[in-house]
Amino acid sequence: MAEQDLSRRSVLGAAAAGAGWMIVPRHVLGRGEEAPSDKLNIAAVGAGGKGRSDVAGVASENIVALCDIDWKRAEETMNAHPNAKRYHDYREMFDAHDDLDAVLVSTADHTHAVITVAALERGLHVFTQKPLTRTIGEARMVGKAARKAGTATQMGNQGHAGEGTRLIREWIEAGVIGEVDRVEYWTNRPIWPQAMRRPKEVHDVPDHVKWDLWLGPAPERPYHSEYYHPFAWRGWWDFGTGAIGDIACHAMDAAFWMFDLRDPSSVYAESTPLFKETAPASTRITFEYPARDGRPKMTVVWRDGNLTPKMPKVWEGKWPPGRSGQMFVGTKGVITADIYANEPVIHPAKLHEKIAKSPVPQKYQRTEGHYKQWIDAIKAGTTNPDGSNFADHAGPMTETALLGNLAVRSQQEIVWNPKKLKITNGVEVPREYIQPTYRDGWTL
Repeated sequence: MAEQDLSRRSVLGAAAAGAGWMIVPRHVLGRGEEAPSDKLNIAAVGAGGKGRSDVAGVASENIVALCDIDWKRAEETMNAHPNAKRYHDYREMFDAHDDLDAVLVSTADHTHAVITVAALERGLHVFTQKPLTRTIGEARMVGKAARKAGTATQMGNQGHAGEGTRLIREWIEAGVIGEVDRVEYWTNRPIWPQAMRRPKEVHDVPDHVKWDLWLGPAPERPYHSEYYHPFAWRGWWDFGTGAIGDIACHAMDAAFWMFDLRDPSSVYAESTPLFKETAPASTRITFEYPARDGRPKMTVVWRDGNLTPKMPKVWEGKWPPGRSGQMFVGTKGVITADIYANEPVIHPAKLHEKIAKSPVPQKYQRTEGHYKQWIDAIKAGTTNPDGSNFADHAGPMTETALLGNLAVRSQQEIVWNPKKLKITNGVEVPREYIQPTYRDGWTL
């Protein structure tokens, strides 16, 4: 390879692998400063809303480009990084920059897959918000693209890098609450409009919103200021994934990591009345798992719309402990935590007090947070194997959560063949629910 053909990504990768001529040692600079060549060049697609905190999370690096269909909503982030070039269309941004190392994808669910795959095909390291994709088929394709790219990937479910997730696993593996065969989840979501029909009125598109780009691969529809951009899109099947798609990639993470809860044997859903285009107001979804790899059969129950599980016998005090949470049910007690696995507590209280006095040995390495974990993986030249990477963790977990939506929309128990991406017990759903057809001009 001629010297002039070396891209920034290939040079950075070589440096991470040991090519010491590229990175200026920090001690040369003095005062512990970081060499400019140590910093990554990062772009963001989606700079308002959640994108604002995602960009802030990697602000230790070079923010070189910001893309958003609504520069007014992204104004705070853009003002914080005045030297970053600005774009409305991520495709133009990618074409204009051969200096990128990594990209953040913080857009609505329906555009996650197309942007993420486009970035991976360019050899970029990618951080994509949860859920990884809107449909199961897209999640599978993103995982495949991540394996081929071999870059560091991370989904934005921050609890996976947190203390609580590790502590819960250490407690359970130490047998603190006995054998676990049931996990319960509950949430106050949706906190956005669901269970409704499409509005009949049509609103003018504001000058600062690029509506066609916001729609991306989704079917064309008129703009409405109250029901789509910037926040109310989550309940629409064309754009979002409802409450379970939004929150399960947080809440289910600890159990998924601990028990490998992919490929349930069956999924059954109950809900309030269904609407054609939007998720219902409330659901209860039951996932059944066969005994596997030394663990017993397991039942996982998801509840949204302010439904809560039955209070466990060992519980002391007010129930439930919060508007949203998770509970691991064992033969000797239970563990509860919030949806991010923060501040886990063992019940009964006497058992928690016992463990507090004599802590379980630390087994899993702690992190400095999911942004730092991703950045460290990039600089180390790994695919982020301990993180919420697309191929091994985030993709399969997203698929599992989205099976819940298939059960909700069919209103029947479903048996799923993960290899064929098909329901195998005679329940029929439109193929679009699994593998969407994109609008003309958009491909994956």
